[in-house]
Amino acid sequence: MASLAHPYRGVVLRGDGFVLRAWRDDDLDALLRHADDAEVARGLGERFPHPYTRADGERFLAGEVIDPSEPAFAIEVDGQACGGIGAHPGLGERRRSAEFGYWLGRALWGRGLMTRVVAAFAPWAIDALGLYRLQASVHVGNPASARVLEKNGFEREGVLRCAVVKHGEPRDLLLYAKVRRSLDDAP
Repeated sequence: MASLAHPYRGVVLRGDGFVLRAWRDDDLDALLRHADDAEVARGLGERFPHPYTRADGERFLAGEVIDPSEPAFAIEVDGQACGGIGAHPGLGERRRSAEFGYWLGRALWGRGLMTRVVAAFAPWAIDALGLYRLQASVHVGNPASARVLEKNGFEREGVLRCAVVKHGEPRDLLLYAKVRRSLDDAP
């Protein structure tokens, strides 16, 4: 199995109680331990299945699930991967905007960890990708994720009605964004 390789492989972001770094082959067992949880998958898209199998983890680490040229980092706590965060930059006239997403193993919920992770990742992504806009969508039934964004200065822009189908039912998404008007502005 080949590691998820990307141009951001050497990037390491450190924060209070965590490290953001490239995914590695030896993350597989930790990935499976944290990702194979229906509560974790509940707020995520279909690229994050439940149950989350060894084959799913191997496909992810091999770069078959997300574009390996885009920034995608493991969230490491106490030497173990326990979640992920990444951005998907736009193309063409949308090249100065990106959508990002994140997830965290349930064992680490309720500690403010994801708020700190987004506080480290968002300014880095805005600067590293040369963005005017960084956005995230949150399932309406996931208020904790919405609070993470709000605590990091993301503004709610609206509701995307019936934007996704989850378990055969249409679901609304909340759209959040952080913008800067000039590339000279500090992220």
